[in-house]
Amino acid sequence: MTGMGVEVGAQAARSRALAVLRIRSRALAVALLPAAVAVVLLVGGSTGHIAGGSWGAVSWIMSVLAVLVLLVAAGIALVVARARPAVSPTVPIAEESAPDLYRMVRDLADRLDVPAPSAIALTPDCDSWLEDRTHPAHGPPEREARDAREALEGVRGIGGAGTRGIRGLSSRPRRAPSAPVLVIGSPFLWWMRVGELRAVLAPVVAGTGPSAHPDIAAARRFVRGLDAAVAVASEPTRGPLSRTVLGGVGWVTRLLLRSCRGHAAEMERGVATAAAERAQAVDYGLRIVAQEQVGLAYAGWDRLLTRVALPAWRMGRWPSRLDVGVVAALTELSRRDRLAEGFASRLGERPACDLLEEPGTVDEAASLLAARLFHGGPAEPGPHWAPVDWQDYPDEVVDRKWRTDAARLHRVLDTLGVRLPANPAVPEVDGPTLARVIDHLSAPPEKCEEGEGEQGPVALGEGPDETLVAPGQGPDEDQMAPDPGPVPGPHPDPQPHPHPHPGPEPAALAAPSRGAYEKMAMAEDEDDADLARGNERTAALAAGLTAELAREEAAAPAVTSAPAGGTEQQGPDRALWDDGMLPLFPLQPPRTGRELLADHVTAMVCCAAMDTAGALPGLDWLDGPSLLVAGERAADLGPRVLALVETGDPAPLRDWLRHLGVRPEKPVRLV
Repeated sequence: MTGMGVEVGAQAARSRALAVLRIRSRALAVALLPAAVAVVLLVGGSTGHIAGGSWGAVSWIMSVLAVLVLLVAAGIALVVARARPAVSPTVPIAEESAPDLYRMVRDLADRLDVPAPSAIALTPDCDSWLEDRTHPAHGPPEREARDAREALEGVRGIGGAGTRGIRGLSSRPRRAPSAPVLVIGSPFLWWMRVGELRAVLAPVVAGTGPSAHPDIAAARRFVRGLDAAVAVASEPTRGPLSRTVLGGVGWVTRLLLRSCRGHAAEMERGVATAAAERAQAVDYGLRIVAQEQVGLAYAGWDRLLTRVALPAWRMGRWPSRLDVGVVAALTELSRRDRLAEGFASRLGERPACDLLEEPGTVDEAASLLAARLFHGGPAEPGPHWAPVDWQDYPDEVVDRKWRTDAARLHRVLDTLGVRLPANPAVPEVDGPTLARVIDHLSAPPEKCEEGEGEQGPVALGEGPDETLVAPGQGPDEDQMAPDPGPVPGPHPDPQPHPHPHPGPEPAALAAPSRGAYEKMAMAEDEDDADLARGNERTAALAAGLTAELAREEAAAPAVTSAPAGGTEQQGPDRALWDDGMLPLFPLQPPRTGRELLADHVTAMVCCAAMDTAGALPGLDWLDGPSLLVAGERAADLGPRVLALVETGDPAPLRDWLRHLGVRPEKPVRLV
């Protein structure tokens, strides 16, 4: 039955491939039709079979038309042939650096009776597939090996002849192989055992059998060439004449691509069906267990990237052992979740990463590629893009992140004119305090008096034309540089205005929220609109943080670096590594003003706890940065901060601070 299923799937794929090739033949016939008509007319006129006054003119017109059509067809064919199909960014692994892995894949191919993949590469994702890299523009394997070695030299920060990168990357010239490349998700190698990895890769490797059929290979090359030609025609950085010519090329290639799209999709389904049927004979029982590990690895990888790696990337640091981290995250999940208790026993078996000669170096290269794909970081380490080990993560990422966010929060408060709270029970302090933030967010707007926790309207201009505007408004807002230093105590009373103002109106306090989003040319989030209706002060502070963060990102230096991992800035996939297009796969949508404010208030609370109550920064493998109080993770801080941000209720947070002995009136150390 399995053989029947394989045969049916392969026959379906071949029939669809022939349909694609027939479309190619029809396009060629259309291009040759004017030339055939012109030849018939010329031969008929020369032999006397076609005679008449107008037939000579018709023959010359058809000849000219045939030449033009042939030139256009040749140009389109040249673009399709020379266009470089897109290639997934990966970390190539040479056979010398992973002989056991190559041996396992070849044994698996022998058991499946299919050709073995030509090479193996890793991708920082939980997926595996076959990728054809036989196009001449992709270059021979030795160029990929050389690029991979150079990229790894940059990762390790060691120059000279002593740097090996992934050991065994050979520079010997070899002919480009015809078999596809096996791309394996790097988290699979670290989390799965050897038997599980073999079971997961069985249906993928089985796909090399149908891929070797000449008709299927030719149909795939034709479809990939059309897709690459469409990408070439869509490049915006060209002159008017080139855009006009390539516009016609793009129209023709899109028409052909639409014509063969359905057949190509059915062909790939047939190939997948044949591969799955063939792989059922290999480790079928183990494949069921391995598929469970695929889902678990995907969940752990996604959690690690969004909760742990993303905060480090935003700080200019990239964790250099992401694959090791996913093992720690899934181990922690198995410890917490009863449903995953059985998975911890697997850790005693041999992990698949033992099939690599230098797993640490490969993990480092995959981690750097993940930072580039999911965050848009540089392709090579630098002064502002340095690796960080997991043991240094709490001090170099968590502590620095919290203090940077707290400093940004106080800069925005300075810009809004928020004063330090006046508390007669404690002596006057000189520095940023948590009490300043809590009092500002918890004070009812209708009770705001000028000089009591809020500064009055800011006067802009001089002379009789002086006008009153709320903080954060006015034409000079972008030129107002906030004081980066600590707040030096209460501000002196401003000069009395001839028209006393009782204090900013709620609409004036909410106005900075609208102005900040308008300046960034983005719509105000629905949550932020609800926030503005509930607490105008909170909305103004959230908008100020959003604008301040946008200014910092705009002032950051542009990332200009060469791609790594064997990819090149050429062909139609040049936009794949365009710095303006990165990240290719954003992990999270842009944070709303509510989320930014909650993160910054949480950071300020953690700084106060570390400086006044002896708390420590920590790393939770499932939740990211965490606060450790007496060696235990403080898991109940988030709801209390949200109560302050969303409803202006400081009571839950004050009780939490009082219970831990945190003194909000004490100044904290900022970055």
